[in-house]
Amino acid sequence: MMRSRKQKSTGSGGRTDRRRKTERLAYSALFAALAMILTAVDSMIPYNVGAPGVKLGLANLVILLVLYKMDLKSAAWINLIRILAVGFAFTGVMAMAYSLTGGFLSLLIMWALKKTGRFSMIGVSMAGGVSHNLGQMAVAALTVGTGKIFLYFPILVYTGIAAGICMGIIAWVVSAKIPDRLFTISGN
Repeated sequence: MMRSRKQKSTGSGGRTDRRRKTERLAYSALFAALAMILTAVDSMIPYNVGAPGVKLGLANLVILLVLYKMDLKSAAWINLIRILAVGFAFTGVMAMAYSLTGGFLSLLIMWALKKTGRFSMIGVSMAGGVSHNLGQMAVAALTVGTGKIFLYFPILVYTGIAAGICMGIIAWVVSAKIPDRLFTISGN
């Protein structure tokens, strides 16, 4: 006797699929919360480098680790959740536009460089820092209606490189210390 589709999906294989989805959701929520906490910590650090808007990008530690230990899809969802939650709770719609553009441009650049296998985690992070700044500069240029704002970009290249190197080193050290099982979903 044949079982219906609904019955098939609730069999033991269905429970395993649901468990995997539940675990992925729980891990994603955990990492998104950690990224949100790091965003809050980052905003409390008083930077005095003579350039407005410069931050370390502590949340990028989580995104970089998830990108390396899990996958692009997970990193993208966690990044999106973090940006939207922080934006709606604290920073507002314009800050979300800046963060979404910078965050996703940097994620795509980091993913592409990681995929080549030619760059270390530190190099990937460094490129992420610079591309994040580039994405934010593009939103700023559209907002104010002039490309002259890109005259400030060379300063942000240097700060993006410095922050990217710092975050890359920390992510590399943390990656070596955290067991891979923290990032794996059962059955994967």
